[in-house]
Amino acid sequence: MKSPVHRCRDVEHGRGEHGRGEHGRGEHGRTESRAGYLQAEQRIPISKDIITSSSASAMWFIRDTCGIVCAVITWMLVLYAEFVVVFVMLLPSKNLTYSLINGVAFNSLAFLALASHFRAMCTDPGAVPKGNATKEYIESLQLKPGQVVYKCPKCCSIKPDRAHHCSVCKRCIRKMDHHCPWVNNCVGENNQKYFVLFTMYIALISLHSLTMVVFHFLYCFEDDWTKCSSFSPPATVILLILLCFEALLFLIFTSVMFGTQVHSICTDETGIERLKGETGKWDKVPCWEAMQAACGGPFSLSWCSPFSGLRCEKRPLEALDQVPRGEIIEEDVIEIPLD
Repeated sequence: MKSPVHRCRDVEHGRGEHGRGEHGRGEHGRTESRAGYLQAEQRIPISKDIITSSSASAMWFIRDTCGIVCAVITWMLVLYAEFVVVFVMLLPSKNLTYSLINGVAFNSLAFLALASHFRAMCTDPGAVPKGNATKEYIESLQLKPGQVVYKCPKCCSIKPDRAHHCSVCKRCIRKMDHHCPWVNNCVGENNQKYFVLFTMYIALISLHSLTMVVFHFLYCFEDDWTKCSSFSPPATVILLILLCFEALLFLIFTSVMFGTQVHSICTDETGIERLKGETGKWDKVPCWEAMQAACGGPFSLSWCSPFSGLRCEKRPLEALDQVPRGEIIEEDVIEIPLD
């Protein structure tokens, strides 16, 4: 007996293609459609709030080789910056106050950056349960006449409004913005805040390390190079130049990503929705309300914390992708009859 996934078609049909398929079934089908169903432009899409995420309180990790390598590289680059800042610039400094202030500031920002990266990587971005495209599940939603339900042929899930399928995560993700290999995860409804914090803290430590490199070069030019570092002058110069290049590159990249994400939140439009031209098909939320929804509540210091909303709940791994009982429906578009 085939599994629900195997019963799905491999090619994802668009809404227009489905409409053409229905048109070709004959005059009897057209008459029935006019009698008991709404026209395509009158259909009411299913709200994203009806279908919940499948593993909102469970550990989430994508087993993608490219993403894992990129995530490890990210941590190694941050740790390299930590090494150069602490052992090349701060510890050899004769000014204890300067070393303490900059050491505490840089290490705090680096810790928050890595914590934000971990939360963005290991938080369910808003995955729709797999294999829930069954007649029994649709009936349990208690939809109103005229509402239309779309099935994803790739993961056999009922797609709520503004959900898109990710080929890397192999899931439909609610309010998917994009899949980021640097965090080895999709950026979606549940983890966008942590991705924004990650880009913000990386930009801050990049700017901070650039500033310290400039001051350290000026200090070493005025003083003896052998006294401004515990490493040899050539090694010191190489380490500082590499850090400068890394910080400048990441400052530009993460600043652009941070601005893009904040703009997406304020305009209530994800990157993939702009790319596919799907904007304007829903009632947009005002900027401040969208920021509060993305950051987890009214404005407070918790907006800047990657630990807000952290829970110690555990769920068995086998419960994450439980397929609801019943046969997977064949149609990609199911419309609730008016009668």
